Amino acid sequence: MTTARIPGFYNLPLDERLEQLAKAAGLSLDELSALKSSNGLMDEQADHMIENVVGTFSLPLGIGLNFIVNGREVLVPMAIEEPSVVAGASFMAKLARAGGGFTVTTSAPEMIGQIQVLGVKDLITASMKLYEHKAELLAEADQVDPLLNKFGGGARDLEVRIIEDSPIGAFLVVHLIYDVRDAMGANAVNTACEKLAPHLEEITGGHVHLKILSNLADKRLAKAACTIQLKELGFQPEGQDNLSPYTGEQVRDGIIAAWAFAAADPYRAATHNKGIMNGVDAVVIATGNDWRAIEAGAHAYAAREGRYTSLSKWGKDEDGNLTGELEMPMAVGIVGGATKVHPTAKAALKLMGVRTAAELAGVIVSVGLAQNLAALRALATEGIQRGHMSLHARQVAIAAGAVGKQIEMVAAQMVAEKTVRIDRAEEILKKTK
Repeated sequence: MTTARIPGFYNLPLDERLEQLAKAAGLSLDELSALKSSNGLMDEQADHMIENVVGTFSLPLGIGLNFIVNGREVLVPMAIEEPSVVAGASFMAKLARAGGGFTVTTSAPEMIGQIQVLGVKDLITASMKLYEHKAELLAEADQVDPLLNKFGGGARDLEVRIIEDSPIGAFLVVHLIYDVRDAMGANAVNTACEKLAPHLEEITGGHVHLKILSNLADKRLAKAACTIQLKELGFQPEGQDNLSPYTGEQVRDGIIAAWAFAAADPYRAATHNKGIMNGVDAVVIATGNDWRAIEAGAHAYAAREGRYTSLSKWGKDEDGNLTGELEMPMAVGIVGGATKVHPTAKAALKLMGVRTAAELAGVIVSVGLAQNLAALRALATEGIQRGHMSLHARQVAIAAGAVGKQIEMVAAQMVAEKTVRIDRAEEILKKTK
């Protein structure tokens, strides 16, 4: 029986963490062996993935703990170099557990393929003709991937748009709506768009130019929601017993006020949403999915109403508890691409126990919401630097040349002095020699 609660996980030696992880996930050590860098992506495998390969590049792989998503315990692999992200998301997931964890809904896995048609003399008449031929065009697109059809995917709809305000004048854009099931879907959608091109030219009398999917996957959404009970929000600042504790009401209202800033101001929203993507991208990368596509879709979706704003929403319920939700496009897959080639990505998916792309999407938005809460809570109370810099101090100590026990000693002194800089780390090291 999987459990996402592993008390004391952070304090265990590295090898013991993997053992405890396997036990918590109900898996063998062999099944998770690819999570170790020595057993991950090999040079020979990398050589078949991209061009001009000279090696591989590693990122730290941590485990997001305490997550309950739609009633299921989930251990979440997160690949990221930034300190405090894994810890912050894990702690917020722990607070959310008391309220039942994260509730997730997802829409159908429908991607949008765009076909640009230039040189059309009568745009309105051509649009009407395309709708008249809609059934046969969808049938034609359905022939592209028989295997996808077998699993219930395929062409779903056709939409025609007239782009009027462009530097080259007006032209037609045809949207092919394509259900890609458990794939990310780029290859299937692009192939289907290319197949339709000659038929579209015949119908419209124009010339098909671009044929490519859109990363603004606003028909393929994932939404996570959580309730943080008021009693979980209050706390005493660590190491500051002389200060009054933050009450639950103070923390709740501070989080809502911080979110309101992002909702109203694009300068704040950009950093606010970056915090969300800290959690989102980490899981997307760990599972071998396309984090650039997810980033593009997220930020475009944040500006869908004509101005850039927060992806998340925070408020309170009638009992005074903090409520949060995050909705965004989530075009991820569990079949095809790096998810089936990269050994670490395969092990990560196995660890999560996700059976569909929709399940994976739900976990990812839950992590994004948890990380957003971690950042807002810190900003609204002690400030973002206190927790972040205490973790960053270790990296600075290592960069200064600290090894073994020196790392924690140098980091602790810099944090105590509130001076986390490499020159100070070097000074501290010299005094210890």
